[in-house]
Amino acid sequence: MKLTILGTGNAAVTRCYNTCFVITDGDRHFMVDGGGGNTILRQLQDAGLDWRDMRDIFVTHKHIDHLLGIIWMVRFITQSIVRGSYEGEARIYGHAEVIGLIRTMAAGLLHPKQARVLDDRLHMIVVEDGESLDIIGHRVTFFDIGSTKAKQCGFTMDLGEGEKLTCCGDEPFNERERIYAEGSKWLMHEAFCLYSERDRFKPYEKHHSTVKDACELAEELGVANLILYHTEDKNIAARKRLYTAEGQEYYHGRLYVPDDLERFDL
Repeated sequence: MKLTILGTGNAAVTRCYNTCFVITDGDRHFMVDGGGGNTILRQLQDAGLDWRDMRDIFVTHKHIDHLLGIIWMVRFITQSIVRGSYEGEARIYGHAEVIGLIRTMAAGLLHPKQARVLDDRLHMIVVEDGESLDIIGHRVTFFDIGSTKAKQCGFTMDLGEGEKLTCCGDEPFNERERIYAEGSKWLMHEAFCLYSERDRFKPYEKHHSTVKDACELAEELGVANLILYHTEDKNIAARKRLYTAEGQEYYHGRLYVPDDLERFDL
């Protein structure tokens, strides 16, 4: 299994793409979020992935930097279906508000022939808090992260042999997530900025974490591998070095601060 990081930045970045990624097992792919625009198509291409192979797509929440790339995926999929150049089916997962918003945008923005494809070969699947589904051959359990902003879902994926990967969304850890995140082989967690630069970036006012916060959490949860994402981009060239140095003061597992298009073996 592999994890491809398509984007690593928060909503306001310009030097990297917004946070989104793909989990791959063999020839099957689970895409999570789409970033803020049609750059998602370039990111997939640059990662050596074909957008046509993204048959299972999960949208965590409705914020622009996670949702608008999905609209481009919907456009390309439905357009190809209508033209007869797309084989098989695809599925988009999300909580009820997200799925409703995608439907509304599709109805208003796509050609009627494309919009009618929804629920035919492009299935819109509402997921509930605590619901588990089989996706790319793995049990995936979705959970409400308890957002204080827009409703948001994270997920945990069974990797086999008692191991799991957990994505906590893009807000600070909520105790309701502990049952899913504790003991994860891989934990994906937001880190808006360095703790040492909290006065500059004001992450807590935006309801985000710092590197220190995320690393202390991963240490407490007994996580083997921690991936930090959804960061600022004001010093992108030094981000990996600076975030890793601060994080290693608080976390003693394997810490990763990826760049866009970086890939990991799970």
